[in-house]
Amino acid sequence: MKKNKLFLLAMITCSIVSCNTQQTQKPETEPKGKDKIGPKELTLNSDIMTPEVLWSMGRIGEYSLSPDHSQIVYNVTYYSVPENRSGSTLYIMNADGTNNRVLSNSNQSEYSPQWRPDGKKIGFLCANDDGVMQLWEINPDGTSRQCVSNEADDINGFLYSPDCSQVLFTKEVKLKETVADIYPDLDKSSGRINNDLMYRHWDQWVDTYGHIFVGNFSSGKIENAFDAMKGEQWEAPVRPFGGMEQVQWLPDGKSFVYCCRKKIGKEYALSTNTDIYQYTIQSGECKNLTEGMFGYDLNPVISPDGKYIAWESMERDGYESDKQRLYVMNLETGEKTDYSAKFDQCCTGFSWADDSKTLYFISDAYATDQLYALNLENGEIKKLTEGKHNYVSVHYNGDKLIAGRQSMSHPTELFSVDPTTGEAKQITTVNDKIFAQLTMGDVKERWVKTTDGKDMLVWVIYPPHFDANKQYPALLYCEGGPQSTVSQFWSYRWNFQMMAANDYIIVAPNRRGLPGFGQEWLEEISGDYGGQCMKDYLSAIDELKKEPYIDENRLGAVGASFGGFSVYWLAGHHDGRFKALIAHDGMFNLEAQYLETEEMWFVNWDLGGPYWDWNNKTVRKTYANSPHLFVDKWTAPILVIHGGLDYRICFTQGMQAYNAAILRGLDAEFLYFPDENHWVLKPQNGVLWQRRFYNWLNKYLK
Repeated sequence: MKKNKLFLLAMITCSIVSCNTQQTQKPETEPKGKDKIGPKELTLNSDIMTPEVLWSMGRIGEYSLSPDHSQIVYNVTYYSVPENRSGSTLYIMNADGTNNRVLSNSNQSEYSPQWRPDGKKIGFLCANDDGVMQLWEINPDGTSRQCVSNEADDINGFLYSPDCSQVLFTKEVKLKETVADIYPDLDKSSGRINNDLMYRHWDQWVDTYGHIFVGNFSSGKIENAFDAMKGEQWEAPVRPFGGMEQVQWLPDGKSFVYCCRKKIGKEYALSTNTDIYQYTIQSGECKNLTEGMFGYDLNPVISPDGKYIAWESMERDGYESDKQRLYVMNLETGEKTDYSAKFDQCCTGFSWADDSKTLYFISDAYATDQLYALNLENGEIKKLTEGKHNYVSVHYNGDKLIAGRQSMSHPTELFSVDPTTGEAKQITTVNDKIFAQLTMGDVKERWVKTTDGKDMLVWVIYPPHFDANKQYPALLYCEGGPQSTVSQFWSYRWNFQMMAANDYIIVAPNRRGLPGFGQEWLEEISGDYGGQCMKDYLSAIDELKKEPYIDENRLGAVGASFGGFSVYWLAGHHDGRFKALIAHDGMFNLEAQYLETEEMWFVNWDLGGPYWDWNNKTVRKTYANSPHLFVDKWTAPILVIHGGLDYRICFTQGMQAYNAAILRGLDAEFLYFPDENHWVLKPQNGVLWQRRFYNWLNKYLK
């Protein structure tokens, strides 16, 4: 998905695609003559959050621990709304958070910091004078910054070999013929010739493939690099979200493992069967370590002693939101063990202890993501942390764990966690000065009975300075995914504190189909989009509107992706509950959606298959519940938002919904971003999104 710049997104939930898992902004070359965007000292005029304040926050990205466990290097990305661009700065600090300082004073943005295994240098990605992303190195004291690669095309990610004699890196390779290749006299033609499926993916047309290269590094420069996947028309890391977490060296430096779906065209579009391969450098042999395992197999981590490989594994092909199991293979015997067989939760983000006997990971439980530990000797899994927050990453660091943590009330900061007690100490303070000037709304847990008698966890977020003697409008938040938890996530778009700051009470149910409540709860949505999950939404808002501080005549419903579908569906079934609706990147016409999307495995699994397969009971049920069939019952004004580069749910879905509302005589607005995908990533677009969002709600709910 990242055509020419680095892209990395940590997968922290069971869902491969989540509307609230924010994509990281692509690294960009700083415009010549302009300073790098960095932190600014802000003095706020109010303690209430605004979109401009939200976009002024620094965003912690990747971090790397020194081999001796004493220091941490990390990057923070800052945004400028007036300049509509970002900048990333590298910082270094002691492992306890002391002596935190800027590592490099370069005027260029720097990304993907990685400590060299010998501890002498820190590698990172930065554009050279020609604007091409290269590998650079710098001393831990900030001296001797130099470029060590000279590739003609952008390097997207890299890994040092354990002995520092080699560097593995990824970049895009062109393997498809263009019109100009076929017809040299038509070199100015914009036409594309397609003969198979998966000709575009997520937000890009598939013109290139990410390949893994290996080069010598004994001289301190990358030399004699070769393509370990030469001629192969598939990519590693795996589109659209894969980064260098999908590649790892073995300790002996003779081979590495990587993730790949070795399929093309229609076969690729229909399958999630991603495997883990071991490539031996001297012989060029490539061995499939997960052959016979048919779902996603991703994110391998090798034990320090080289005996084991652990990875995230899904069982079923075509089901992108299946349980993420914790698998470990003995590399000497080939024996595979599912250590999560009796653990009814997903497992992600693995990190080995130095003794190779303990594996740390993240799992979602009851709408929070916590740290866990697997004892490899006895197979026991132990929960390490508690609290109203999400851990989004974890790395072993001697007697402590270094982990990224966020909540609905605070963006990600780094914490040092004691694995024996679970006690956590915040060691970065990227946004503390801003939050010292803001008042956050309370976030409370509420359990609501569903129509089938089950208990559902609902987060309720209250406005800052909440007064129980007043009445407030309320918003029903409809989650996307469709199988991504409404946990303690922090979003720079669907931000609950931002919504609450506009004097709304937010009702965010963990409806049927979300992880963290067991596999049975998770799977009660596929093939039943208009069923129990919709009843759960209405149960949540109907229970909360009984509160004296909620005005039941001023209710709205908002959501993106599956949440956008939910809004469209509720528009025809809410029986007058809602006075305003907002749908972002939602599915409106399921028959059109089936033939417009790129990853066919998703619609085959979740919708049951093609709409013409009328002998299939699930298909009949699914398409009979398509929102476009109930437009005659629409009564509430609706704001429709869509991105032109969203190839998962094409912008034509939003256009259909908007046009239908106008033709029905309803007040409607269509906010269209031609240069955004399933998310909104550019600063000025992000602020515009917020302004029109609240302009619409205020118009009808205030």
